[in-house]
Amino acid sequence: MEKNGNNRKLWVCVATCNRADYSKLAPIMFGIKTEPEFFELDVVVLGSHLIDDYGNTYRMIEQDDFDINTRLHTIVRGEDEAAMVESVGLALVKLPDVLNRLKPDIMIVHGDRFDALALATSAALMNIRILHIEGGEVSGTIDDSIRHAITKLAHYHVCCTRSAEQHLISMCEDHDRILLAGCPSYDKLLSAKNKDYMSIIRMWLGDDVKSKDYIVALQHPVTTDIKHSIKMFELTLDALISFNKRTLVLFPNIDAGSKEMVRVMRKKGIEHHPNFRAVKHVPFDQFIQLVAHAGCMIGNSSCGVREVGAFGTPVINLGTRQIGRETGENVLHVRDADTQDKILQALHLQFGKQYPCSKIYGDGNAVPRILKFLKSIDLQEPLQKKFCFPPVKENISQDIDHILETLSALAVDLGGTNLRVAIVSMKGEIVKKYTQFNPKTYEERINLILQMCVEAAAEAVKLNCRILGVGISTGGRVNPREGIVLHSTKLIQEWNSVDLRTPLSDTLHLPVWVDNDGNCAALAERKFGQGKGLENFVTLITGTGIGGGIIHQHELIHGSSFCAAELGHLVVSLDGPDCSCGSHGCIEAYASGMALQREAKKLHDEDLLLVEGMSVPKDEAVGALHLIQAAKLGNAKAQSILRTAGTALGLGVVNILHTMNPSLVILSGVLASHYIHIVKDVIRQQALSSVQDVDVVVSDLVDPALLGAASMVLDYTTRRIY
Repeated sequence: MEKNGNNRKLWVCVATCNRADYSKLAPIMFGIKTEPEFFELDVVVLGSHLIDDYGNTYRMIEQDDFDINTRLHTIVRGEDEAAMVESVGLALVKLPDVLNRLKPDIMIVHGDRFDALALATSAALMNIRILHIEGGEVSGTIDDSIRHAITKLAHYHVCCTRSAEQHLISMCEDHDRILLAGCPSYDKLLSAKNKDYMSIIRMWLGDDVKSKDYIVALQHPVTTDIKHSIKMFELTLDALISFNKRTLVLFPNIDAGSKEMVRVMRKKGIEHHPNFRAVKHVPFDQFIQLVAHAGCMIGNSSCGVREVGAFGTPVINLGTRQIGRETGENVLHVRDADTQDKILQALHLQFGKQYPCSKIYGDGNAVPRILKFLKSIDLQEPLQKKFCFPPVKENISQDIDHILETLSALAVDLGGTNLRVAIVSMKGEIVKKYTQFNPKTYEERINLILQMCVEAAAEAVKLNCRILGVGISTGGRVNPREGIVLHSTKLIQEWNSVDLRTPLSDTLHLPVWVDNDGNCAALAERKFGQGKGLENFVTLITGTGIGGGIIHQHELIHGSSFCAAELGHLVVSLDGPDCSCGSHGCIEAYASGMALQREAKKLHDEDLLLVEGMSVPKDEAVGALHLIQAAKLGNAKAQSILRTAGTALGLGVVNILHTMNPSLVILSGVLASHYIHIVKDVIRQQALSSVQDVDVVVSDLVDPALLGAASMVLDYTTRRIY
């Protein structure tokens, strides 16, 4: 008792429902009774034990000198499907009072009967530990479902075969709580043949019957196909009558269909036939002797395929009731009999044979193993059982944190050169990204967007991402309310008055948001970047063009005609260079990637760009990055151009500070880090003292356009939920 950590005896309740389960439970009960220093035993009797038509088999429990603590009448007569259900319900109503009174530490439940399901359900709901005997086996009919249901309710398992043990492990039961003990009834069976048996045979079959010259028949209804099982029982009786051997026929159990089987017996006159002895019950010790010395056993009882193997007695197993059982070579299966001839032929093949004894179901030492297992149970361990599920690669959890991780958006960035689609998670992680060259024509472009989004949505399922909608970031002026690009930049041709929302929504059956790329950058900073939690800030994108977005009182500013935050077209010089918008002296005309590329080409054409350590391959176009490289290597002309560009950008920022008075300015895009110091210098020189302390930072977001497109989806679809 030291191992289990208990300072008192283990209070064990054994509940038995019928003659069959008592034959398995009795050896355990005897074992418990022999060790009173470790165990206290309560016996609860219910089910068909207490019905006269089934032999009042509770008497054999009393004859074995067990005190029956409680008798529960739980059977609703009718022997049909409804009666079985009502019997379970009646047991569930009566058991709580009994269990409240007894308060056992553990309940031992056997097998796969509907009564046992009521026992296991009651004990589980009342926080009583359950030890299930014979779990993991496979037979047939509704018994399999009931057996496995009890397995899920039980805390500890005693199984009989190696296969059953593996089945329990496959059913995710804890290996440490499974005992491979063998069948308890085998502890009696393997020593039973040495007893005097002829007097038992004569008592039940007559004085003129010899050993190996009679048949034991035990057939039960198959509750999932009652009509067919009754038909097979008729054929069995016809075959036995024709075979003309003395036969002991046991009445069927109490399952639905048993009444009809009894009617068949009486219709054929079995109870008065000279070759037959029809009985309701035979005590287990005597039944052992009868099957051990029979010429054959026939029917569909589990006893035939399990216990009888211990004697090597020939068995004919009929129908599907035990179709999944492990059997020894002594069992001949007749799966489906359409005539009595098939059963009769099986009788001729099997009768009188002797097979080797089988120990599939036990070696005679189950009870000592079970008692040791009971002693090892630690009542201090948590009652809640744990299932040993195999690892799952992509486990979908309903935990709120996991949901927030898997909520995702499809983000589309419609750039001047590339079209990009990404799956973006709630945390701003780009789970997967797809890139294609942006086609020049409207039809090709819209078809490519649809194709890429469909592929990404399909991939999202495999990646366990819950796509909430689609967000699109594009250059130009956008009406976000309608999802329409009003007119785009010269970089994106044939892209004016384009409805992006309708075709995408119709194809993907998802909501769609569309906005300007500068606005999307501001949204990305608000959700994922340095603008998170700020009431007022401005984002400036320094890329191929110059764009931006304004967050005021936590909301994005669009303006009356959706033209707010066109920060690239703030004019900083009346006589400045031409801008793509048709004006002169805009920030974009000085500081954009296009503007720097223009200046780089001029220098290169005049052979003033390249310095020592630089080269431009013939097939490579001169661009802004070459200008930046030249400036870093000491090219004074390039340095001057970058300074002018940065100053223009700085003047634009000063105008923004004087207009919006934000608490933060975020420079985004590939050129931001090259401009940041010049912009700060211009602010110190040109801005009002009241705004000179504003913080100007470089964005740390890798893909602000994609993240901003995603944030439209993630913000609007979740703001009412979490």
